[in-house]
Amino acid sequence: MKRENYNERETIEQLRDSRLRAAAFSAIVNRYSRQIYWHIRRMVLSHEDADDLTQETFIKAWNSIEKFRGDSQISTWLYRIAINETLTFLEKNRNNTISLNSPEGAIANSIESDAHFCGDRADALFHEAIGRLPHKQRTTFIMKYFDEMKYEEISQILGTSTGALKASYHIAVKKIEQFLKDND
Repeated sequence: MKRENYNERETIEQLRDSRLRAAAFSAIVNRYSRQIYWHIRRMVLSHEDADDLTQETFIKAWNSIEKFRGDSQISTWLYRIAINETLTFLEKNRNNTISLNSPEGAIANSIESDAHFCGDRADALFHEAIGRLPHKQRTTFIMKYFDEMKYEEISQILGTSTGALKASYHIAVKKIEQFLKDND
């Protein structure tokens, strides 16, 4: 299936048919892999880690595809898996990644040296500011700012009230603005 021909309802029906399941899942991967990758990449900052976590997300989705009931959108389900995988990764690798307590600009330097990064110093500092946010604020900010999701959709994925998400986003924006002002 080509990306433009993707039909959510039809794909869910095909997932229920064991003969069509693999093709339907392939359509899901084609449809969502790029946005899941970029969501994860903004959380972990490293291409290699984001690539691995994207693969893990889809492996986990495939292994539990028969349990998907269609109560939510496929994208909501995938985001939930991706976020859980990413947070688990970040928690496990807390000591193996760049410390958020490192001097300001250290993460930006690391980001700029990544061969897969294609931005300028301002972009690197912006990503560093995001990377320094607590996980909940970072996740909320990424989903709202980059993924352009509505608070209601984020609420479904994270299981948090829209009011709490709005507050988290507002605080994240203020922290990012302050970080950028301090590093101007």
